[in-house]
Amino acid sequence: MKFVLSLLLSVYSLFALSIQAPSAHYEAFGGVNDLVLNDNKLYAATSSGEVDVFDVQTKKIIERIKVEKIPDFMGDLVYSKIFSVDVLHGKVLLLSQAQQGYARAHIYDGKEMKQIISYQDYLSIAKAKFIDDNTLLLALLSGDIISYDIKKHKQNWLSQSSGAKFSDFALDEKKEKVVIADESGDLHIYNTQDGTLFKTLSGKNLDNVFQVDYKNSIIATAGQDRRMVIYNTKTHSAYYKSNKFIIYSVGLSPSGKRVAFSSDENNNITLLNTQTKAVIGTYGGNTMTLTHILFIDEKKFFASNNGKVINFYNIK
Repeated sequence: MKFVLSLLLSVYSLFALSIQAPSAHYEAFGGVNDLVLNDNKLYAATSSGEVDVFDVQTKKIIERIKVEKIPDFMGDLVYSKIFSVDVLHGKVLLLSQAQQGYARAHIYDGKEMKQIISYQDYLSIAKAKFIDDNTLLLALLSGDIISYDIKKHKQNWLSQSSGAKFSDFALDEKKEKVVIADESGDLHIYNTQDGTLFKTLSGKNLDNVFQVDYKNSIIATAGQDRRMVIYNTKTHSAYYKSNKFIIYSVGLSPSGKRVAFSSDENNNITLLNTQTKAVIGTYGGNTMTLTHILFIDEKKFFASNNGKVINFYNIK
């Protein structure tokens, strides 16, 4: 009996040691919904109505970009949840919760906060990113995708990716293509210049795709069907890795050769080689459901969750 207990403890210890802890922590003022890295600064969109800007080296908040509170259905002022954030040429795009279930968008240039879309535009926007200095890509909950002209305050084009509810989108490095994920499990790739459908990828995810990433012609998905799918758009090949737990978050390294995804009920992260399918490591320390995985390079990545802590990992 003592031998069995000793063996079990040894196995448990080896398993525990195999899970790598975070190398550092960053603490935001609210639950983190989106992460963007730009010019050695980490931008964290939070549920507390602000984007917290961290210096990556010092791990300290160097700026807090806030939006005004909004009235709830009782008329009380509450924090406006920041759904997504983006940065281009020193300008910060904030998509946030507005009245009556709609969304609003602001651009902050370092000095002035300017609202470019208000709740009176009656758009239920789930995610917004820059295409260029004067163009935004907006994804509505309905599945509609809009190219929006900032100066003219008008739509360049509108496309409906599918009849399914929108989940997520990811742009390629040149911002020429966008891959759209929804609750159907299919992926739709669109040309961002004119909104034409380039390709549909299907058959691998059988249910809602929570998140998608797109790096160096590689697309990765996080699925409710407990599948993490890898598509290679150059070789027109695809495969999936089955999981025992729902996969909520996924992120690709800049080369697309590595993918990290949430892999169990303890919110651990599995790192995989996308070419060989070999597991590189497992990373822990997340106490809540993961919301975003963001690589700095091939050796470092961030992971945020519904809480305030952003974990930083060094891949050994």
